[in-house]
Formats: sequence, C-alpha cells, structure tokens
Amino acid sequence: MRTIIRQIPNVITLMNLSSGVLATIFAIDGHLIWAGIFICLASVFDFMDGFAARLLKAYSETGKELDSLSDVVSFGVAPGAILFTLLEFSLFGKNQPIYEITANWYQWIILFSAFVIPIFGAIRLARFNVFSSDEPFFRGLPIPSNGIFWASLGLMLEFPKYHDYFTMIYSTKNLVILGIFMAGMMVINLPMFSLKMKNLKWNYNWYRYIFVLLAAVLLIALNVYGLALTILLYILMNVIFYLFKVEL
Repeated sequence: MRTIIRQIPNVITLMNLSSGVLATIFAIDGHLIWAGIFICLASVFDFMDGFAARLLKAYSETGKELDSLSDVVSFGVAPGAILFTLLEFSLFGKNQPIYEITANWYQWIILFSAFVIPIFGAIRLARFNVFSSDEPFFRGLPIPSNGIFWASLGLMLEFPKYHDYFTMIYSTKNLVILGIFMAGMMVINLPMFSLKMKNLKWNYNWYRYIFVLLAAVLLIALNVYGLALTILLYILMNVIFYLFKVEL
C-alpha cells in the first residue's frame, strides 16, 4: 500500500506532462486558447505534485527528474509552440503545417527564434537539478512563470475587450523581443523571491504581500490580460530589489 501511495505525486506529475503535450498539439494546430488552458492546468498539477510529495513524504530522485522533464514540455516546449504559431500569424496571417509554409530565409530565422524558449528552459532546469542550493529564493525566472506568460498570450485572443492593443502586442518584432527576453530571464543569475513563507510576519514577507495584492488587482481588473502583466510585475519587482539591494 505504501508503494502505491508513494506513486501519487508521480501520477500528478504525469498529468502535468500530459497537459503539456496537449498544449503543444493545440498550439501547433493554431488553437492557442486551448493551448493556454492546458498550460495553466499543467501549472496546477505542477503545484499539486510538490504539495502531495511533501504531504505524503514521498520524495524520490525519479520524481525529481520526472518533474523536470514534465516542466520542460509544459512550460518550455508548449510555450515555444505558442510563440511559433503567433509568429506565423504575424508573418503570414494564418496557421499552416510547417511543410506548407512558404518563407524566405529571414522569415525562417524569425520562426525558429521560438526555439529559444524550450532551449533556455531546459538549461534552467538542468542547472536547477545539478546545483542544489539552500538559498530562500530562485535564481532567474521559474519556468512555470514563463509558461503562464505565454499561456496568457494565447488566452487573450478569446477576450477582444482590449483588441486595439493586439496589433502592438502581437507584432513580429515585439514577439521576437518577448521571446528572447523571457528566455533570458530563465537563465539569468538574478535573485527572485519565492512565494513560500516560513511565517506570516510582515517584516519577513512584506514584498510577497505587496506582490500578491498587486497581482490580485491586475487579475480582477484585466482578467487574462492580468496574467502576463503579473509575470512582468514579478520580474520588475525583483529587478528593483536587486538594484536597491533588498534582502530576499
């Protein structure tokens, strides 16, 4: 019975992986809204498997590696597929099978720039597995945050409330810049605070409380548009803390 219980976190991790595979398939087919939904679902499973492992005390090296492999699919490959399809839309105005794409060498380079997302995501996860640390913060942007950012760009297509901004957000130039920026943030050595709290004291968690409050305001006011802005807010706060030497 104990053996079966110890596999529960791994089963949840596999649900994360399955959601990432489905998100990738939907993204390649041009169904970016469903791709975004499954990436968000994968992030829920990613949280739940760690919670289950702690609750059941079911830690294992297999689970650790499986978690990283699942994350690179759900929050690296799937977001890369979303970016690839968004670049397709921006360049050609439609989604099509890759073998039917008629593009010049410059356009192919633009399309393949989407690969920086899964590549840098894999580098980040490999570093995380190799270099264990007791630091109470992350080094660089956690890969699930990258996944949620790109999921939000897919989900925003379903909400035309701020459609006037689409031309700016989804331009080829801005998509390439965002792709390189988000990939770079995953491997940068910048300290980024974790939302895990050892206690509820304001002195130790004031920046977490401020972030959660601002994120809630963004999500309530802007719905899925607030998801991307929440990730950018997280990055901005950490950059400011680094510049002003705020201890995390």
